[in-house]
Amino acid sequence: KLRLRVIFLDDSERTFEVEQNVLGGDFFNKVCGHLKLLEKEYFGLEFRHHSGHYVWLELLKPLVKQIKTNDLFFRFIVKFFPPDPGQLKRGLTYLFALQIKQDLSTGSLTCNDNSAALLVSHILQEIGDYDEELDYQHLEMKHYVPNQEYLDHKIIRLHKRHGVSPANSDIQLLEVARKLDMYGIRPHPANDGEGMRINLAVTHSGVLVFQGNTKINTFSWAKIRKLSFKRKHFLIKLHDKVGASCKDTLEFAMASRDVCKSFWKMCVEYHAFFKLAEEPKPIHRTLLSCKGSKFRY
Repeated sequence: KLRLRVIFLDDSERTFEVEQNVLGGDFFNKVCGHLKLLEKEYFGLEFRHHSGHYVWLELLKPLVKQIKTNDLFFRFIVKFFPPDPGQLKRGLTYLFALQIKQDLSTGSLTCNDNSAALLVSHILQEIGDYDEELDYQHLEMKHYVPNQEYLDHKIIRLHKRHGVSPANSDIQLLEVARKLDMYGIRPHPANDGEGMRINLAVTHSGVLVFQGNTKINTFSWAKIRKLSFKRKHFLIKLHDKVGASCKDTLEFAMASRDVCKSFWKMCVEYHAFFKLAEEPKPIHRTLLSCKGSKFRY
């Protein structure tokens, strides 16, 4: 049997015993069962691949074909970020709020000082109503954002204005977070055609290009005709109608073929999750069983 450690969004841990030959999906269901989570489609298990980069557990593949060692841990995290997470059911908004807090504290959800202070003020409201002395004590003990010590006064001033229940504080937190440029962004380093270092990311709306934390391009699903990869090159083929001055194929070089394939796969899954749900044709299965590196929209 395999003993596999899972770290959850509230930083709690649990070790699960599973047979080596079970599918990734069976293990994932067991993890979700521990959380009593029924609507599990937004979430996934991420782990460090033996080649060094992070990958998602594949649900249709046996565990033994995905992991080479028992000595690793999985992170249960949000995989698909919807445009308006506050509209989800209460149990899900709680988990999404935990993800936002985690991304804030690690610095992966970057934002300006005003947004950071507003987000932390909603986190304080989850704990209780405004009390200046208790707020200062709490912020001294617990750090929610990098450089928090410079924002204390602003956070407490904003907290003074709130007066909602903890459940509503989660929704307020998500309402602020979803409007940030870096909401739900998992950057994948690459070089563009001119050799400039950029980051690629995929969201519910399409594929984005960042330079540092600044979004410099958005390729919506409607603009994209085909996504593919060739060795370590990720290719975006656009519809001709996008513009005569634009090249119709954009090429980005990533660290390796594995990294490139992993990002391509994530793009296919994001498109299937957010766009195919809106389409009547039953083509979901063909996407999941797609063996080539080409995927047409």
